[in-house]
Amino acid sequence: MRGRRRGHMQKFIVGSLVLAGFNSPLQARETQADNSLNLPEMVITATRTETPKDQLAAASTIYTRADIERLQSKTLPELLRNTTGIDMAQSGYGQNTSVFMRGTNSDHVLVLIDGIKVGSATSGTTPFQFIPIDQIERVEIIKGPQSSLYGSEAIGGVIQIFTRKGGQEEKPSFSVDAGGGSYDTIKTSGTVSGKWKNSWYSLGASHFNSQGFNNREPIPGRFGFDQPDKDGYRNTGLNARLGHRFDNNAEVEAFFMRAEGKNEYDGNAQNKTKFVDQVVGASASMDFMEDWRSTLRLGQSRDDSDQFAPDGSFTSRFNTTRWNTTWLNDFTLSDNHQLIAGTDYRVDEVDSTTSYKEKSRYDVGVFTELHSRVLDNHFVNASLRWDENEAFGDYVTGNFGWRYNSDFGISPFASFGNAFKAPTFNDLYFPNYGNASLKPEKSTSFEAGLAGDHWLQWEVRAYHTNIDNLITPVTNPVTFQFSAENIGKAQIDGIEVEISKQWLGWDGKLGLDLLSPKNRETNARLPRRAEKTLTFDLSKSFGSLDVGTHILAQGDRFDDIGNKTKIAGYVTVDLRSAYHFNKNWMLSAQLNNLLDKNYQTINTYNTADRNFFLAIHYNN
Repeated sequence: MRGRRRGHMQKFIVGSLVLAGFNSPLQARETQADNSLNLPEMVITATRTETPKDQLAAASTIYTRADIERLQSKTLPELLRNTTGIDMAQSGYGQNTSVFMRGTNSDHVLVLIDGIKVGSATSGTTPFQFIPIDQIERVEIIKGPQSSLYGSEAIGGVIQIFTRKGGQEEKPSFSVDAGGGSYDTIKTSGTVSGKWKNSWYSLGASHFNSQGFNNREPIPGRFGFDQPDKDGYRNTGLNARLGHRFDNNAEVEAFFMRAEGKNEYDGNAQNKTKFVDQVVGASASMDFMEDWRSTLRLGQSRDDSDQFAPDGSFTSRFNTTRWNTTWLNDFTLSDNHQLIAGTDYRVDEVDSTTSYKEKSRYDVGVFTELHSRVLDNHFVNASLRWDENEAFGDYVTGNFGWRYNSDFGISPFASFGNAFKAPTFNDLYFPNYGNASLKPEKSTSFEAGLAGDHWLQWEVRAYHTNIDNLITPVTNPVTFQFSAENIGKAQIDGIEVEISKQWLGWDGKLGLDLLSPKNRETNARLPRRAEKTLTFDLSKSFGSLDVGTHILAQGDRFDDIGNKTKIAGYVTVDLRSAYHFNKNWMLSAQLNNLLDKNYQTINTYNTADRNFFLAIHYNN
């Protein structure tokens, strides 16, 4: 059994765990001459080691590099917005992006890049809009509580981004893309990768520039404004990766990704941000014993932003640095039992023009996870984690999942877990708002469902989540100042349905979200969440020509906690095509928002009207 498992893993190797820094004793250490990471049936993030997707109770969505190119996604938010279980609020290129996973808050999603935690320690959110999609090889989305493996923030789930990996052949591989379209948008990128003996390398660069459109409607009143200008966006990205595998199967690797640029928006006090988002890290792994592989990873992520007033003068700075250290151990106890054990140590630091009472804090976590196969077709996952946070003390989380793959092609599954989110620096220490006595936000979640593979592939999931100690702004009746308090309570119930089918050369996928995100005390709907979402993607290849369409339909949402401001639902239709001149050259075209729908996901913030994009691609 173990020998067969190692042989299977030889088809995966450097393409995922090596380059992502996640290494497992189940992984073979030979390189296949395949330049993709296209194993969507395998998941890393759900257990912190490679595990077959059909052995897990957790819901997951995986996008490979091939998916990104097939869908012609120009930005990461474009890719994520079509995912079942994710709702998104964003207006245009480079604008602030709120990702609501299964109805939880936008800061209830943990985001990792190559195993390194990213995002702002002050706001608690991740600038998805700044992460260049051209630097991405693979995205894994795990829905549901994952604090028992990752600690704070993973109430709604985890999104892990794997950057571009090294080539698998001695001959260097090159790719170049260039395109343009509506709003004076220009996008270029290039990569070179390869290997030399037991070493691999990859280097890529990208540039995105758009004049944009008027981001916001005029705001009346004393503090209102009217800025009918175009709100542009510029992003220049770079990534590099270098690794080596020794004869004893030990591996070392270093990786780097950086994006910097600026985005413009409408506002009186400030209307432009210059940003830098960067991740750098190194990992080393080796087999201490035949059934024990250990990995050490060190990394740092930066989230820097400088804000400027309409007259161009500097107004504020919020810089976050997060240091990450992980020691991961993977034990194969037997053919049917695998144990993961490890520890994370993280330090958050803040450098800002705003005076915070505290400017750094640490968090140390110790975790273990057991993945077992019992009675042939039953699979069990159980994980437990203890966190000690300098700001509020310790917290314990756990998760249990079960799945049964029957001989009739139907798989029932169920899971239970709790999670937490540590207060941010803004919650704790922002002048005249922060509250140093805050406790973590906490949640409990139940989930159950069925999956099947007959004439078509289908999956149905139902979940229930309670969140307590939600941090909410409260007004002092005497001073009229706001302060953060643990008084919020939420209940989220949802159903997710996914159906996919290949028929007569057509590939179709349907996704449905039915969501009830409520404030348990007021019974009001949580703001900026749609209760109904439907997505449909259809594609087909006609020889050298690929065609596809994507439809997104969403119901209404409220923009405020009191449900006074309603935003209407909408339907968008996108078309895409690609023509392959030969194995090296391809021309692609997109027509987005075909119906020219005028809609919003945030009150008063405009979204793109009908727009197009053309690009030429070369791969050797």
